Parts: sequence; structure tokens; C-alpha cells
Amino acid sequence: MSGGGTDCVDTVELRLSDDLEAALAAGYPAAAAGFPQDVGFSQDAGFAQEAGFLQDASFLQEARLPPDDLLDGVPGWGPVPTPAGTFQLVPVRMTRDLPLITLWMNDPAVAAFWELDGPDTVTAAHLRPQLDGDGRSIPCLGTLGGVPMSYWEIYRADLDALARSYPARPHDTGLHFLIGRVADRGRGLGTLLLRTVADLVLDRRPLCGRVVGEPDLRNTPSTAAFLGAGFRLTAEIELPGKRAALMIRDRALRTVL
Repeated sequence: MSGGGTDCVDTVELRLSDDLEAALAAGYPAAAAGFPQDVGFSQDAGFAQEAGFLQDASFLQEARLPPDDLLDGVPGWGPVPTPAGTFQLVPVRMTRDLPLITLWMNDPAVAAFWELDGPDTVTAAHLRPQLDGDGRSIPCLGTLGGVPMSYWEIYRADLDALARSYPARPHDTGLHFLIGRVADRGRGLGTLLLRTVADLVLDRRPLCGRVVGEPDLRNTPSTAAFLGAGFRLTAEIELPGKRAALMIRDRALRTVL
């Protein structure tokens, strides 16, 4: 508070968080950035429209499935309810999402394991092969209640280099993820969302019998999140740049773990 005397009006200096500034700069509407609904966004509006992802026809074009879609239409998987709010995987758009993802990659806690800190060209070089590829890996933002708060890569593990390091089965689907917002870490969201996304994979990909993860063994919070989400530690494997915990969630054990 600041004031020069009894006739002065107290003022509050407000500063947007880095995450919020990046989200707004990327074009997310006020509702998706966490502002109250009374600024003009209806609670009754469809989730995707309210979050700003269906404001033009280009997203609808992206959501159409090519005839050889390798991951059964991730853009159309839709929102799902969770105890923490409505969650949705939204495929990355470079022009919209690069600033926010770059911000997250430069968080020291993230950079220690993803090793993508630096200018946005570093993040872009990581995203571009996936966006321009054949669809075997789909980078997504994870939104919770309309707010972008996590980054995901949904990929065909059986078509990935990972398949050389474990006995892969057809349609094995892998997950990479990070929680971007610092305020969302350390309160069980990683476990909750990993289970949610693994369930999405098994629900939307009927030929997939297993969901696979390979977190760095040094990344204790990530490893614990996989275990809490119903994955089994099946092996320790050597991968480029890390010794990983091979985590598998089996369709057959879905109701048990």
C-alpha cells in the first residue's frame, strides 16, 4: 500500500505472474488465465470454446483424423472430469504455445531433467519434429479448469527408439509429462493427472494394452507419481542421457492398481 496522507487514496500494485503473462501473450482468454467468470465468459459455454481453443476453424481442421492416425485422434479425446477440475489435452500450436512452454522449460526443476532450457529456439527445435512428423508423438498442453498447467507428449512407444530397450508390444503408448505451474506441484496433481491420462489412453485406444512411462530414476517425484497412478516398476533401463524406471500400466490390471 502507498499513500501520502489522509486525503490520498491507497493503491495496490499488482503484478501478473510469469505464467499468467505468458498465457495471455499466447492468446488465451481471461477465463483460461484464471480470471473470474463475470468478465464476460459464460459458465455454460462449452469447455473448449471457453478455454479459447475453438475460436477459429483451424483447430477443427486439425481435429480431423488422417486415415493413418497413429494415436486414434488425440485432438478429439475431449475434456474429462477429475476431482481437481475438468482436464483436457490440447495439441500444441507453435505460434500460440511456444512462449509458455519455453517458460516452463527454463524452470530449473524442469530443466534438470528435460534439458531444454535456453531461448525459445531450443524448445521449438524439440517441438517441430513432433508437429511435422507422422503423428507417432503428439505434444499437448494439459489444461485444468481451462488453465494451461502441464505439458504432455503422447507417443507410440512401440514405434519409438524406446522399443529397443524393452519388450514392446504393438500399440504400447508412452507418456512424457511435466507440471508447468510451480503452485501445482507437490500436492498430488501429478499422480491424479497421470492416472487420468492413462485412463484416457486406454479408453480412446482400444488396441492399446499398456501405457508406458520412463522417468529418470533421479526424478523421485515423477517416479512416485507413476507408482501412485497405477503403474508398475518393471525394470531399470539405460536410455540416452539417463537411467530410467520403466513404468507400465496394464489394461488387464486397470481395476486393480
